[in-house]
Amino acid sequence: MKRLELDRLDVFVTVARQRSFRGAAACLGVSASTVSQSVRDLEAQLGMRLLNRTTRSVSLTEAGHRLMAELEPALAAIARALDRVGREPGTPAGTLRINAPPPAIDLVLAPMISGFLKAHPQVRVEIIAETTPIDIVELGFDAGVRWEERLAQDVIAVPLSEAQRFAVVASPDLVSRWGRPTDPRELIGRPCIRQRYPSGVTPALEFERDGTGVKIDPGGPLVSTSIAVQKQAALEGIGFWSTFDGYVRDDIAAGRLISVLEDWCPSFPGPFLYYPANRHVPPALRAFVDYVRTQRLHRAKSLAPRV
Repeated sequence: MKRLELDRLDVFVTVARQRSFRGAAACLGVSASTVSQSVRDLEAQLGMRLLNRTTRSVSLTEAGHRLMAELEPALAAIARALDRVGREPGTPAGTLRINAPPPAIDLVLAPMISGFLKAHPQVRVEIIAETTPIDIVELGFDAGVRWEERLAQDVIAVPLSEAQRFAVVASPDLVSRWGRPTDPRELIGRPCIRQRYPSGVTPALEFERDGTGVKIDPGGPLVSTSIAVQKQAALEGIGFWSTFDGYVRDDIAAGRLISVLEDWCPSFPGPFLYYPANRHVPPALRAFVDYVRTQRLHRAKSLAPRV
């Protein structure tokens, strides 16, 4: 059977309810002849008469009654669905898929997701950890998170946090045994804990002071893709560890780790949430962007000096 057009079914139901072609035409805002033709086309498509017509009245045939009984709840469900979608344009609902590297998830996204979900209970969030840059559109993500140098030109980028910085840390025992380095190159020959990406790449350690950059590739007893493993090893005195200071700030304050080479670790812009500039922004993503901006504004106000 050929696919039935929803408009024809809607016209039939309206005629059946009004018991009149003219009444149905008035409800639908079309001419009576258009209504009559639509019903004739539907009957021809189904191969059966649905309405009995006289000069004064319209009534349902047995087949018309059966079809009406099936159509009314189905059309009501469609109307409710359209009403839910259209009641408030852009109502946050559905699934929001975000691709982000682990440090951005741990230090930036994780602290804000619970608040967002409480504010928008109809949204479901999926956060997938990925170190390697990907095509978020091709892989079905609504947005990604990357740092500024990794962003493409044709995206909208929303800052997620304040400035960040790296820190080089070691346990007090390790510093007492190996000494406190004052230049990054002094890490060469000292035990270091290194990060390896799932791709197999072990990134060099980069430092900068007064416009001078230094890049080194020291060895060490531990290389891992796991930040948790690296941190535990640093706490237990296995080596010097370069990482985001957000991972170790509390440990430095508590004296469990010592920060070194601070003047070689300048701050840099935090990660950005990004999404294609040429695509429709889903309501869930729009709500998250608004939430991020609101949270940043609140943090900025809380950090502002009191007059």
